[in-house]
Amino acid sequence: MKSTTTFAAEIQQDPVDAADKPDGGAPRRSLVRHLAILAATFSALVFYAHYAVQGNMASVIVSSLPLLSSITVDQNPGSAELPVALDGERAPLSPQATVLEANRSTMTAPAPANRCDGRYIYMYDMPARFNEDLVRDCGNLHPWLDMCPYVANDGMGMPLGDEGGVFPGRGWYSTDQFMLDLILHSRMKRYECVTNDSSLAAAVFVPFYAGLESGRFLYNHSTSVRDALQLDAIDWLVRRPEWAAMGGRDHFLVAGRTTWDFRRKADVDELWGTKLLRYPAVENMTVLVLETSPWNQTNLAIPYPTYFHPETAVDVLAWQEKARKTERRWLFSFAGAPRPGSNKTVRAEIIRQCRASSRCKLFHCGGVVGGGAADCNSPAGVMRVFESSQFCLQPRGDTATRRSTFDAIVAGCIPVFFHPGSAYTQYTLHFPRDHGRYSVLIPHAGLTARNVSIEETLRKISPEEVRRMREEVIGLIPRVVYADPRSRRVGFKDAFDVAVEAVIDRVAKRRRGERADVREREH
Repeated sequence: MKSTTTFAAEIQQDPVDAADKPDGGAPRRSLVRHLAILAATFSALVFYAHYAVQGNMASVIVSSLPLLSSITVDQNPGSAELPVALDGERAPLSPQATVLEANRSTMTAPAPANRCDGRYIYMYDMPARFNEDLVRDCGNLHPWLDMCPYVANDGMGMPLGDEGGVFPGRGWYSTDQFMLDLILHSRMKRYECVTNDSSLAAAVFVPFYAGLESGRFLYNHSTSVRDALQLDAIDWLVRRPEWAAMGGRDHFLVAGRTTWDFRRKADVDELWGTKLLRYPAVENMTVLVLETSPWNQTNLAIPYPTYFHPETAVDVLAWQEKARKTERRWLFSFAGAPRPGSNKTVRAEIIRQCRASSRCKLFHCGGVVGGGAADCNSPAGVMRVFESSQFCLQPRGDTATRRSTFDAIVAGCIPVFFHPGSAYTQYTLHFPRDHGRYSVLIPHAGLTARNVSIEETLRKISPEEVRRMREEVIGLIPRVVYADPRSRRVGFKDAFDVAVEAVIDRVAKRRRGERADVREREH
């Protein structure tokens, strides 16, 4: 309960409609008028208190008082933020904002501190070939898939329907797991502390779509073709005066794939990936990837994108409440396919045990869809399984991590890991230090040796502990989702905010000469 309560306390409330509330007026110079106003207000308060008027009328009256020069206003700039206007019209002001607006020219209190101090981000305006042209050429982002539907809506993909109650409300999209380059660039364009003055910047953002670009040529292309645009981008960067300030150590970029797609060891066509993360200039930067290398501490792992991109904190709270109340008929579930070539892998044993249990739901992705296999590319199908399960099994995927972990968390399903590298050593910024608060670890060695029963292990966890763990998982939802990048009223700290704060903190440590090339644990 603690995590969700904290989130609810931190969100910014939607602006209050104050169109027909008193505007506060301008301060009067006459002492008599001041005394008359104060006396009338006091009488009104007594009247309302006497008749036990419900609501917040008294606070509105107090907040609307003309301010005397000796009165100071709330120095928290967030509480008096003016609402964003829509369609070119001025938005209604909250009571606090009404007071500030009416007295802006006459207040003698000191101006509130700039909330962007220490948070400014300078963002390069890079040539279109490094970002926008890649999106325009979306039909060629993958050798056999049309990625154009997935770049829609700033990288969130096409909107999802209700799907029989699986996706109620707004904020649900068919999002591809490799769209973070576009999503986070779109979000950065609306970041409140973007500056055109690089001397003010706490960090410098490089909007090069390294993940999208590399996906074009990962299959059956020479190393020279794979590396060409990345080398072009590096050459462009190191010639910039902003680069010279710290040699790129204050720069960061998003490469929305796992680290292994960017760590080719040699210029051999048969080897996988590009060399992006091995170039000295890029090694100076902080690169946000979906999965980091256990042998490299300079980059940061951030969550895979899910299907949920809430516009506001209210959307998150509504979904959390649904996840909390959903009936979960299955003790545990697994959505995935077996790995070919062996029946002694963790996945093979998971599938075997799930099939043998009446309390497990198997969403089997192997084979032909319609011929007994499930469609694991169906957002509704996957989320329906997770929403109806207490625990969701998360073995390693093609690499140590998998997107399914975050889909399960969004569904309020407690993740079960079989290796620490699937989450604990990766997402140190976004997950709690105490892994037992939100997850279960079943060591893979015991499972492959068939010495461990998944069902018996999970049944030993008391119902009260399951409820506590689920509440912890539900409380993590805002930190692991990426808000709608088009929204200007997000009002909660999402995965983007957590990552940017970590980058700013790392750059600050570097400026102070402290060691910062380690994965900080902040949550």
